Amino acid sequence: MQVGTGRSILNGIAIGKLKIYKKKDTVISAAEVADTAAEVARFEDARAKAIDQQTALYEKALAEAGEDIAEVFNIHAMMLDDDDFVDAIKEIINGQHKCAEYAVKTAGDNQAAVFAAMDDPYLQARSADVIDIAQAILDILQGVDNATLQGTEPSILVAEDLAPSETVRMDKSLLLGFITREGSSNSHTAILARSMNIPALIQCKVIQDDWDGKMAVVDGYNACVYVDPTPDLLKSLKKRQQEDQKKQALLQELKGKSNTTLDGKTINVFANIGGMSDVGAVQQNDADGVGLFRTEFVYLNCKDFPTEDYQFEAYKQVLESLAPRKVVVRTCDIGADKTVDYMKLDHEENPALGYRAIRICLTRKDFFKTQLRALLRASAYGNMSIMFPMITSLRELQDAKAVLDECRAELRAEGKKFDEKLEVGTMIETPAAVLIADELAEECDFFSIGTNDLTQYTCALDRQNAKLEPFFNPHHPAVLRAIKMTIDAGHRHGIWVGICGELGADTALTETFLRMGVDELSMNAKSVLPVRKIIRSIDLSKPSDK
Repeated sequence: MQVGTGRSILNGIAIGKLKIYKKKDTVISAAEVADTAAEVARFEDARAKAIDQQTALYEKALAEAGEDIAEVFNIHAMMLDDDDFVDAIKEIINGQHKCAEYAVKTAGDNQAAVFAAMDDPYLQARSADVIDIAQAILDILQGVDNATLQGTEPSILVAEDLAPSETVRMDKSLLLGFITREGSSNSHTAILARSMNIPALIQCKVIQDDWDGKMAVVDGYNACVYVDPTPDLLKSLKKRQQEDQKKQALLQELKGKSNTTLDGKTINVFANIGGMSDVGAVQQNDADGVGLFRTEFVYLNCKDFPTEDYQFEAYKQVLESLAPRKVVVRTCDIGADKTVDYMKLDHEENPALGYRAIRICLTRKDFFKTQLRALLRASAYGNMSIMFPMITSLRELQDAKAVLDECRAELRAEGKKFDEKLEVGTMIETPAAVLIADELAEECDFFSIGTNDLTQYTCALDRQNAKLEPFFNPHHPAVLRAIKMTIDAGHRHGIWVGICGELGADTALTETFLRMGVDELSMNAKSVLPVRKIIRSIDLSKPSDK
């Protein structure tokens, strides 16, 4: 038996034969070509097919993993339309008289190197995206079909690394798990694996070619893989796998039941969504409502500024589908790691601390009003609450509410209906907001704590930087104290307080949050039932044993 260790992506067990996923080596000629016009035509044809391919991958990821994950393929399609990238390829073909394959490979490598050399971790990560789209064009040019690399029987795939496009293309009924030598736990592929409940091990350095066809077990709980496990070990891990499956079946029995502790305290357990495609998961997992509707995906899915009517229809569809459930909508949080070309945002040395979210909205008032008018109009068709992101001062909140009031007055004058009693709240995701929470609470109907950014800003750790993973502690005492301070401030002023960041799904903290007095937890839809199970086992009338 051989044991390999790495970094686990999901607490789970995968058992099956290993399948080495190795792409065919293809030779690219560096010889000069005579007919450069023909090579440009070949490239343009392949590029058009690659864009169609990314669109198909978007639809597939949307159905299997939701809006957040699928968005990477929209970004890939936009990158394939990038003038700098396209012009660089054509210049190599025409200027150096090279074939299309050579030009695509060279331009892709050059562009990837530019991103890799940047200081910003998010932009560094885009290096892998460039390589992925360049490879997509190359595969089309060379007639390479990677669909057969997975094999025809259920297996655990083993690879150097996997691009998001490769993971999405795979037949999930044949994918038991995967192991890669490289990779990051924050990569799109890792997030995809978690969302689809696929046990995976990354950064496993002992991968060998002779593993192909051998029986193995990926043990996500202990972050290791057992190749040719002993009969006793295999029996033990199969039992653990069966126990996991039974737990999943038991969770389904919690549907329709309340999120009430043993001593009678009930809280709301909501889901986070990116758009209409996530509504099914909210319903299937029996979430009480939506605690975070990330409206920036409406913008990311468009090639130009979405109109008021377009946004109205997008929001109305979600509201109608989930009524009477509450849907808490976050106004546009574009910026930092989420950008769109048509907004023409300047490159920033430190985008996490830069021009983003409410800062864009308050300095581009027409842009902001278009969204607020659409949201107000949609509020007539369901149970909507609106919250503003990245608030750091009382003035910002007051200014945002003033724009909202201006939109209300316009719609009344136009005779358009909306919910006059709509709740208005703010995200608490900066230390500044925590420290002035009492003042903010006087202007709000609720708080929603964004723990991802709150952790980042409190601990001075860029959450996009993979090198900082060893230093990242989501349970940092300072973060937990900030959460408690916010809950207390909200309750002093009679407003409800929720948590909508990653910590909302952290069952190790569920009891802690309930004892702090949190009123609502919002999370990825698949975590709703596991959190409900924990809530129903807690007795707040007794001292905590933690």
